[in-house]
Amino acid sequence: PQATEDYKKIVQIGNVVIEDDVEIGSNTVVDRATMGSTIIKKGSKLDNLIQIGHNAELGRNSIIAAQTGIAGSTKIGDNCMFGGQVGIAGHIKIADNVKVAAQSGVGTTVKEKGITLMGSPAFEIKNHIKSFVHFKNFSDFANRISELEQTVKELKEQLKK
Repeated sequence: PQATEDYKKIVQIGNVVIEDDVEIGSNTVVDRATMGSTIIKKGSKLDNLIQIGHNAELGRNSIIAAQTGIAGSTKIGDNCMFGGQVGIAGHIKIADNVKVAAQSGVGTTVKEKGITLMGSPAFEIKNHIKSFVHFKNFSDFANRISELEQTVKELKEQLKK
């Protein structure tokens, strides 16, 4: 099939600012800004195989594990920690001291400082763990509901007699 639209390249004329005591691992990519700066602030540590999108800002002393992707124009606070294979949507803000568990996906702004998130979509870790316990038992719950529905149906039929 033929594309209905031609794609136009947007020239990236900005730069990248890497402050003091920053470590960047092998095969990590930090995109230059479209305009302005992509900024990695002082003391941050980036593992291998990370993607930092254009115009993103990574706060001071933040740590990112391997295979994490941060989309463009995202602003991440100070002292954040992201596990491996985390995905962060573009154009959002993440508060200071936020932790994101491995393989989680953050798609909306995180305003609460110090929260730990897990899952995709990511939400507060204690609630995620509780939900997962129920999810593992979902088949049992569904069977019990079906049995209850059948019992209610039989009782209604008995009442009609």
